Amino acid sequence: MTETLTGNTKVTRDDWLRAAMDALLSGGAERVKILTLAERLGVSRSSFYWYFHSRQDLMDALLDHWLATNTRLLVEAAKTDAPTITAAVCNVFACFIDPTQFDTQLDFAVRDWAKRTVKVHDVLMQSDDQRIAALTGMFTRYGYGAGESLIRARVLYYMQIGYNDADLHEPLAARMAAIPDYLLTFTGRVAPEAEIKAYRARMLQIMPRA
Repeated sequence: MTETLTGNTKVTRDDWLRAAMDALLSGGAERVKILTLAERLGVSRSSFYWYFHSRQDLMDALLDHWLATNTRLLVEAAKTDAPTITAAVCNVFACFIDPTQFDTQLDFAVRDWAKRTVKVHDVLMQSDDQRIAALTGMFTRYGYGAGESLIRARVLYYMQIGYNDADLHEPLAARMAAIPDYLLTFTGRVAPEAEIKAYRARMLQIMPRA
């Protein structure tokens, strides 16, 4: 990832990936073009081939990055030990909220890309299945039946994706006030007050970075 080119070229593989990621986020997959990226980096187009075999190789690397960050970290959050199901759901909420764990803009860029590319669509479907399976397992660990666990996982996951897509700009105070009701709705259980206070404190640490 960090090997530097020899000669006068100073960019690394990471530089190419960052430039490609910026293009993906700002204009979609169609904007990820080798010549455009080379001009942005101030290097020759041929230097691209020190690190990638083709544009497709670069696009695959972007997709791998998305899987290794958004999907992996959300799955890990769902599997994190917690004393109650409401605390477990708080871990999932925190993952979605924290941009250092879950990049919402990247997630939507990949979803848009998937509308135009069959391979990406297939990877997206597999990723969604992995995420929902992890959330289903989370509910199952706390005593919910198999069918109920799956439906609660779907409701939690698709609500969060839809919430992000709606871009509501909900005031932080309103979001915090709604936490107990969200937890009750998603789990059917009342969260302990100490748990809610701990999560609100956690949100205050995360939200300024969001």
